Amino acid sequence: QVQLVESGGGLVQAGDSLRLSCAASGRTFSSYNMGWFRQAPGKEREFVAAIRWSGGSTLYEDSVKGRFTISRDNAKNTVYLQMNSLKPEDTAVYYCAAAALQTTATMRTKSGYNYWGQGTQVTVSS
Repeated sequence: QVQLVESGGGLVQAGDSLRLSCAASGRTFSSYNMGWFRQAPGKEREFVAAIRWSGGSTLYEDSVKGRFTISRDNAKNTVYLQMNSLKPEDTAVYYCAAAALQTTATMRTKSGYNYWGQGTQVTVSS
């Protein structure tokens, strides 16, 4: 069982940066792949970024490539999402998720994750 708690969201202006954190409970965090998803009002939850258990492989949704960076610190049981050059269209509730076994394809899908946090709101004003 893994419990996830996100933090770091807030209200910022376009062009600003934020770093989201996701703290995980459990001794097996280092064996889980981790993902970040987001959900804007009236829209489906969508993939943002993912990182393998070792940290050696990352995936990004096209619209965030070059602006967002996912990383993890297995010693601290924490995964991060550094978000730079934020845009109003990045406004959403951001969720972290964990999964034990995945293919590269399933790392991009909601159904590929077993555990979810409660989300943290990110609002970017223009």
